[in-house]
Amino acid sequence: MPLEILSIYARYHSILWDEGSHKRNVAAFVAEISEFIQRNKIETINDDLVDRLIMYYRSKGNSNSTINRKLAALYKLLRRAERAGLIKKLPTYVRLPEKNARVRFLTREEERVLLRKLASRDEAFSDLCLFLVDTGARVGEALNLRHGDVHRGKATFWVTKSGRSRTVPLTDRAVVALANHRHRAGGPFSHVRYQAFRYHWNAVKKQMGLAGDKQFVPHMLRHTCASRLVQAGIDLRRVQAFLGHQTIQMTLRYAHLATDDLDQCVMALDRINARAARDAEKAGNPKSNKAVHAGEESTAPKIADGRRVFAE
Repeated sequence: MPLEILSIYARYHSILWDEGSHKRNVAAFVAEISEFIQRNKIETINDDLVDRLIMYYRSKGNSNSTINRKLAALYKLLRRAERAGLIKKLPTYVRLPEKNARVRFLTREEERVLLRKLASRDEAFSDLCLFLVDTGARVGEALNLRHGDVHRGKATFWVTKSGRSRTVPLTDRAVVALANHRHRAGGPFSHVRYQAFRYHWNAVKKQMGLAGDKQFVPHMLRHTCASRLVQAGIDLRRVQAFLGHQTIQMTLRYAHLATDDLDQCVMALDRINARAARDAEKAGNPKSNKAVHAGEESTAPKIADGRRVFAE
């Protein structure tokens, strides 16, 4: 008799997942897997089941990232079942390669227009967007924020996707956005209904001529925060902590924006080469490292000329 996945979920779901949208997604994933097992009369949970699930998901047009999320939910459930002795062995963990999709973020002009148009509909919508841009919070994290979670210029998000709380300092703009709703019961944005927010977001999106832009969604505000931090020269580990990414791989999506940091690497190497050349001269060997001695007037024209050639 096949092991019933739904019964395992019913036993452990309250332990493994907090209530919220992520748990609702997990419940849908588990139901889909259970239906697949029953329809195909699969008797054993093993590597073959995982392989067949991957083929099934791909036949449905699921991307590798979507398949990974579904399998991650299954593995988390099965690990708990293994510890309880309900299954003897876990199937091999499979994580499919994911392509680095284009990260969409707001330009300053798009932000200005978006906030203005949303404010004309409801000031809470524009303040929520501004808060999301300057904190990198997810929409759900902001909606669940309570007044008591804001203290001494910092906000603590207790209800997060990872299940780990995090505290971030607030910009001046974010402080003002929260202050505008300090008299609301519960929290600054607790009165905002997500469905209403999305309705007005989509209406403004259409007004901006971006109806066909599938990436112009509220989660883009979180991407905007990350992108601006990286472009400002903040190292990726701090960006990871600020956004609450579980792994550095998630933050690496923004690494290509840190182009100025690479210029600093070249400047550092030039300083090292110049110092090595000076040390060689002091040691009585003026010919060594001559080609890399960027500080000498004789080589400066060649360096400038070389940079000009490669810039053309």
